[in-house]
Amino acid sequence: MKKFGTILLVGILIFGVIGAGCVGNNTTTSTTSTTSKATSSSQAKVYKMSVVVGPNSPWGQAAQMWADEIEKRTNGRVKVQVYFSGQLFAGKQTNEFVLLSQGVADFAVGSTINWAPQVKELNLFILPFFFPEGTKQGDIYKAVDAVENGKAGKRIAQTLESKGVVPLAWGENGFRQVTNWKHPIKTPDDLKGLKIRVVGSPIFIDTFKALGADPTMMNWGDAITAFQQKVVDGQENPVNIVIIPYKIYEFHKYMTIWDYAIDPLIFAVNKKTWESFDPQTQQIIKEAAIKAAKWEKAMARVGLDDGTSLKILQEEYNYTPEITDPFGFLESKGMEITTLSPSERAEFKAKVGSVYKTWVPKIGKELVEDAISDIENAIGVKVEVPS
Repeated sequence: MKKFGTILLVGILIFGVIGAGCVGNNTTTSTTSTTSKATSSSQAKVYKMSVVVGPNSPWGQAAQMWADEIEKRTNGRVKVQVYFSGQLFAGKQTNEFVLLSQGVADFAVGSTINWAPQVKELNLFILPFFFPEGTKQGDIYKAVDAVENGKAGKRIAQTLESKGVVPLAWGENGFRQVTNWKHPIKTPDDLKGLKIRVVGSPIFIDTFKALGADPTMMNWGDAITAFQQKVVDGQENPVNIVIIPYKIYEFHKYMTIWDYAIDPLIFAVNKKTWESFDPQTQQIIKEAAIKAAKWEKAMARVGLDDGTSLKILQEEYNYTPEITDPFGFLESKGMEITTLSPSERAEFKAKVGSVYKTWVPKIGKELVEDAISDIENAIGVKVEVPS
């Protein structure tokens, strides 16, 4: 167990470019890479799994966990080699979905943000301030789960399958928070004129322009340099998966918790590859995906929800992360954290009506309505669409 904790902690601390790694304990699979294992069957076919990130974060660790679990439970009959850091698409990460649908990759653990250019429906999760905070700690995560597992999630799954990709489980990068080095952000006026590094997707540009900021797209390596030189004022990313591992507190003093967008991960298989497996093997692959995804989602949420994720990690995976109070940790590093009240968050949401007007038709009105229904059924809160 000590060995596992050391491996995982090192992985999280050195996580690069929204990166990932290998994890194992007495309830999970081996930490040994599939690339270094001896082939248990000379006839085993080796399948390819694509991951945008490297092998030293929960995202990459979960991908390796999935691959290892498949090989273990099929007794080496199905071997999956994980290609980290976008090796299969060699460049533009938004190309990953195309390669998966074409069968260049057999498996992938992909970001909805990266896949959204090809699957417009996935922009649902990036609609700004769409998911309500609810009345209790953790309600916002229950809202996300309700959408993924409800009518909206089923509609998304059907869309993905129609494009040649079979989704098996949902993981998560987490809700994206905004940081900067200049001053606290509590109102939309505080964003005016700030140069904010954003993901290279049009909906992010539209959102930050609507809020009065100056959004700029750049790759993450360039962004880190820009933060160091203060060429860029701020950025937006999840706490556990980027802000802490990348030590954003060394560049930015101020962080606002506004939960404006979330980036689920999808554990998926190329449809032709999936159909080549017999039902028993399909069941093994799906169960392995669910197991790895549940661990990864808990790692993204630990210390941020109502305690559910920490309980999952401790009771189901026999693991307690080094950092269980991420906000306390960041404050200890000198960060000043502003958490928006419901009325303050509503003020930001009121500014992004133009984003909804542009993007709801692209995402699909029926899908958005399904998601609103899923959320209301789960936490009793009606999602309001800004005009």
